Amino acid sequence: MPTRRAGEPTDPQAIIDARPDIPTGEQTGSTVGHRMQGRMMQKIINDPACFVEEMLEGILLAHPSALRRAEDPRAIVRADAPVAGKVAIATGGGSGHLPVFMGYVGEGLADGAAVGNVFASPSAYQMLAVAEAVNAKRGVCFVYGNYGGDVMNFDLAAELASSEGIEVATVRCADDVASAPRGDEHRRRGVAGIFFLYKVAGARAAEGASLQEVRLSTEAAAAGLRSMGVALSACTVPAAGVPTFELPIGQMEIGMGIHGEPGVRRGGLQTADQIADELVDAVVADLPYQRGDEVGVLVNGLGATPKEELYIFYRRVHRRLEERGIAVYRAWVGEYATSLEMAGASLSVLRVDAELKRLLDAPASSPFFTQR
Repeated sequence: MPTRRAGEPTDPQAIIDARPDIPTGEQTGSTVGHRMQGRMMQKIINDPACFVEEMLEGILLAHPSALRRAEDPRAIVRADAPVAGKVAIATGGGSGHLPVFMGYVGEGLADGAAVGNVFASPSAYQMLAVAEAVNAKRGVCFVYGNYGGDVMNFDLAAELASSEGIEVATVRCADDVASAPRGDEHRRRGVAGIFFLYKVAGARAAEGASLQEVRLSTEAAAAGLRSMGVALSACTVPAAGVPTFELPIGQMEIGMGIHGEPGVRRGGLQTADQIADELVDAVVADLPYQRGDEVGVLVNGLGATPKEELYIFYRRVHRRLEERGIAVYRAWVGEYATSLEMAGASLSVLRVDAELKRLLDAPASSPFFTQR
């Protein structure tokens, strides 16, 4: 089976069309297999075409006191939105990454999120529906990942919102150091570090800050944020029914993106300590962080990595930072930005000052994340 590299398809149907080894049209005796024309998936789903809608229905049924739909069914907002007297934080992106994006809709975080198809941007009108629903007449700050479709649709949504008298500020997360070299930071992808931006923007807004104050604090966090990941296995988009790429047992890919975008190198699987050293050294060198800095650290599982392994990984990250004279102010370990069932992990490091410490420590609550 061919290995997907740069330039190869990521669209679900294109993935299928590019894979002559995939059997089609066979009866398998499985409901999912039948619907996928013979392509078997180990997933707890019904019709793949209903994946996002049924997922949203389940979340809303489970958390009716926390979340509700806005006018558009793909616009999910706080149940109490709009929150009077507060700048609203709005986000959005493709499905398949929970808790990103809608998992951070809640108190002290985002006020609403537009939900796209799996690994696909929501439309500008879905984003506009979020902005309209959360706007409390103090402005809306868009916080989202730096991907082409998202940039185009969020920018259009901002223009449409402005025409309705809604003031919009924008902060893009572009933290993945593997996706573009220094000097081209504007081309970098947004990955798990966006968690820190939600936390900062949400806490600043909850303090009663103005739209521009929220934007400036979130931009300050984004400027001191760097991330990098490692993938150990692929994921399967339900509509495609096949893995997005092949990564043989015993191999890993350093720097792979959360949609399966190619990383910086592929090679044999290394130990947790070796992987941690490589990722720490890459992110620390990129800013660069300095001896004496304090940082927030996020060790994130991509969807199929046990927490035990994430803590083994964090153990070495912490020690490696200490060796460099960088103190960990606070750490978060768990699944904060996933890629369906992809195995692997990512490391995000945020340089903090007194203001960012205060905002990171502020309480927050959503169905997927709580901090007291």
